[in-house]
Amino acid sequence: TAEGKSLRLRQQYFLVSASVQDIIHRHLSKYGTLDNLPEKVAIHINDTHPTLAIPELMRIMLDECGYDWDSAWKLVTETMAYTNHTVMKEALECWSEDLYKRLLPRIYEITKEIDNRFRAFVWGATHDADKVERMAVISCGAVRMANLCVAGSHSVNGVSALHSEILKDTVFHDFYTEWPNKFKNVTNGIAHRRWLNQSNPELASLITELTGDGFIHDAAQLEKLMKYKDDTSVQKKLAEIKLHNKQRLAEHVKRTQGQIVDPNSIFDVQVKRLHEYKRQHMNALHILSV
Repeated sequence: TAEGKSLRLRQQYFLVSASVQDIIHRHLSKYGTLDNLPEKVAIHINDTHPTLAIPELMRIMLDECGYDWDSAWKLVTETMAYTNHTVMKEALECWSEDLYKRLLPRIYEITKEIDNRFRAFVWGATHDADKVERMAVISCGAVRMANLCVAGSHSVNGVSALHSEILKDTVFHDFYTEWPNKFKNVTNGIAHRRWLNQSNPELASLITELTGDGFIHDAAQLEKLMKYKDDTSVQKKLAEIKLHNKQRLAEHVKRTQGQIVDPNSIFDVQVKRLHEYKRQHMNALHILSV
């Protein structure tokens, strides 16, 4: 609904503005200048929801700290880094230009100036009117947050090697052709090898005993375990490790929650926030229902 969109944009700006103002306040309290901001601060735009950090930081630098546009823009782009989470163009966040202008008049003025200058830059570099329009921050009555992120950041990445290549080949191909060095990959999450070693040291020790420690750096070496798949003594050790881990968890639950759970029961552990529309929530509802 229109009311829902308005509320969402207000929420985004409120949280971004509070965060950026806090960052600047802390930085100025310590260093007395913003000239060294990119050396001391990295602002990570994790998906497009915090994109307003870019024009908000520009607003603070222009209106409250007395920087000229070019100096402010250089500091902002060197401070911002953007992680993209979707390759579907239709899912990239856009806002109605009218709503954006009505709710955030000063931020709109700054965003419009970013768009004007960016359009001029792309035109000067390419003399391709279609490319200018595809890369524009504001176009056809919409503010394109992903384009603003790429234009206003020094680093752009996907969350897997394949994802990052798709960004370069399709979603942000126009940007990639102009700034290939801006694009890189940062694989999301923790490597399963690290997770195994840190979360389950007993199992990691057994694997090391059976295959050596090469798996720590080369997951393919875990295939060496296959020769023990019918070894009853190894299966017995695995069962003991699993039970011991469940006993440790049961002790932790009792100590921290005051609840007693049976280590011999099935444990279903969720180590993630709950999305109301994803399977973790469905799983939680299932647990409650049975």
